[in-house]
Amino acid sequence: MKIKGSTNVVGLIGNPVEHSFSPPMHNAAFKALNMDYVYVAFDVLPENLENAIKGGKALNIKGLNVTIPHKINVMKYLNEIDDVARLIGAVNTIDFKNLKGYNTDGIGAIKAIKEVTTIENKKVILAGAGGASRAISFYLAKENPEEIIILNRNTKKAENLSKDILSSKLTDNVKSGSIDEIEKYIRDGDILVDSTPLGMYPHIDDTPIATSDMMHEDLVVNDIVYNPNETALIKEAIKADAKPVYGIKMLLYQGAESFKIWTNQEPPIDVMEKALKETLNIAD
Repeated sequence: MKIKGSTNVVGLIGNPVEHSFSPPMHNAAFKALNMDYVYVAFDVLPENLENAIKGGKALNIKGLNVTIPHKINVMKYLNEIDDVARLIGAVNTIDFKNLKGYNTDGIGAIKAIKEVTTIENKKVILAGAGGASRAISFYLAKENPEEIIILNRNTKKAENLSKDILSSKLTDNVKSGSIDEIEKYIRDGDILVDSTPLGMYPHIDDTPIATSDMMHEDLVVNDIVYNPNETALIKEAIKADAKPVYGIKMLLYQGAESFKIWTNQEPPIDVMEKALKETLNIAD
């Protein structure tokens, strides 16, 4: 990749950003399509966020991904917010053409699941009620599932999220409960999504939210944690002959969606996935 005077700049803002897997994924895509773009990571402290957005606009940056801790606070510096991103209350992608914010995290999760199954008329169990769960839940609701069940240790948070989804009018069948009840819901559930950080490196020996004896072979099990690739939950799903959906897929598809927003081009999914796997040392 040659950086020239004409090169378009996109990137990532967050704090910290040095461990991000996005630069190799996007730069591999730009190289494959022979596009004059480069993706770089910018470490931005919270007190510098407004100046970072103004500076990006002034420097003709084409787009940015947004990660922790800026996904919520960045919204007040944008001109427009996508409807679903507004419902979620967080943005992870900015298009500088019109300074519009989007949330592609949920889209990434949906596309990952739809590689394996459809969501329409399915019973979905969503573990966790934090930011990731929120991003995924509104996009799940758009897919017309039979039911969404949000389970969390803090049941009040799960209840509040379910109320927010019902208020959105995207679906009318959402309920909440305690994560301790997960077994009874899994028994006749179709899709299990774990949006919690349980099992993320270095805590790879964390007890998973569900074990193989609770699962059935038609259950689709999605763990959004991608490091390690094969989490404790995914191992349990494999043991139960259930259908695993790896966290790397959500990372891949959320990035692909951002790519499309910035460039108006279809991303080379296979190239991006290969770059991600190489970065994460995952064998094909």
